[in-house]
Amino acid sequence: MRFILFIEGQTEEALPGFLKRWLDPRLPSRVGIKTICFKGLHKYYSGIKSQVDLNLASNSRKEIIAAIGLIDLYGPTFYPSGVTEPAGRYTWAKKHLEQRVGHPKFRQHFAVHETEAWLLADPEALPREIRNTLPAKISRPEAINFNEPPASLLNRVYRERLGKGYRKTIDGPNLFQSLSPDRAYEKCPALKALLDDMLSLAQQALR
Repeated sequence: MRFILFIEGQTEEALPGFLKRWLDPRLPSRVGIKTICFKGLHKYYSGIKSQVDLNLASNSRKEIIAAIGLIDLYGPTFYPSGVTEPAGRYTWAKKHLEQRVGHPKFRQHFAVHETEAWLLADPEALPREIRNTLPAKISRPEAINFNEPPASLLNRVYRERLGKGYRKTIDGPNLFQSLSPDRAYEKCPALKALLDDMLSLAQQALR
């Protein structure tokens, strides 16, 4: 049994191992997570419906627990002009994308505001020079706003302390290998919603 995780970029290709470190101990048997990367938000938005339909129409569809879409809340430009707050954007975009796909096995989730918020939830996963200079606001990683989203915050601190920028497609995947999913789960409500949803779906499928 497995999930299909639809993602928008290379950084998120490191997520299956991270998510499974939280899921597997809570399940009677392990589940798989296959990623399909769109390499950009525009391609995700335009192609998510056809990719979900294609993957859930295959001969192995009975082995698929669910199709999970995961994108950053920071970045999309399809929000209505009056929807500016994170909570409103999350609710609106989740409903919008699930209706756009229109498949009962599809669930849309978000990293608020970026997957790097999860890294900030566990400073021990970061280089010592970085964690010692992070601002106090990282105690609530998903509250870091659109003005300096988590990846931009990390990029600034990396340049100040290490003399080089944070590389999303290199540093991000490496850091996710040592990130504690339990710490991130405790501090990031949107991640908690994703993991709780996946756990419930897997428990039902494995009965």
